[in-house]
Amino acid sequence: MIEKIKKLFGIETEKASDMKYLVVGLGNMHPDYDDTRHNVGFEVVDYIAKKFDVSFKNANLGDIAEVKHKGRTLILLKPSTYMNLSGKAVRYWLQKKKVNVRNLLVVVDDMNIDLGRVRLRKKGSDGGHNGLKDINNILGSNVYARLRVGIGSDFKKGRQVDFVLGKWNKKEQEELPDILKKSCDTTLAYATIGIDRAMSSHNN
Repeated sequence: MIEKIKKLFGIETEKASDMKYLVVGLGNMHPDYDDTRHNVGFEVVDYIAKKFDVSFKNANLGDIAEVKHKGRTLILLKPSTYMNLSGKAVRYWLQKKKVNVRNLLVVVDDMNIDLGRVRLRKKGSDGGHNGLKDINNILGSNVYARLRVGIGSDFKKGRQVDFVLGKWNKKEQEELPDILKKSCDTTLAYATIGIDRAMSSHNN
């Protein structure tokens, strides 16, 4: 009935493709990387899946889960290609699920942002992040949304790699649940109220 009324008054309806979003958490599948700062992208999409009581299934180039929320479909992806080759998995699932790149959100760790803060952006450079760098190269564009999750920079000079690939310390583990909740809330806002409003209300 609603659709008939919209057609009668010439009101455009949203296309099915506009209601689908690909949310990619970046990380590394190998157990050695579990609970490391670099894998916080995986932890965010795991949190979202758990919130909606859905499970990931092993699929081509990654693990996949689907969430329904306020008329939207969020396709959650954890690439199995290792961080530095994430672009191949992102491109495959954009095409497989027929998701427009404007509905792509990539969740990454960012040591240039303080621990406990998250930052949603419409586009941007890779900022030295190898996962984003590969996605930019494969897609031929950096115009897609990304959620940068702050991990801080509490490391000595020259120990950047050890810090990023290191496991959360006790203090960070205590803050992690709140960080994951913030990231989840921001992701859901992005998909439902649009990136501009989500940036305004959730970038802390």
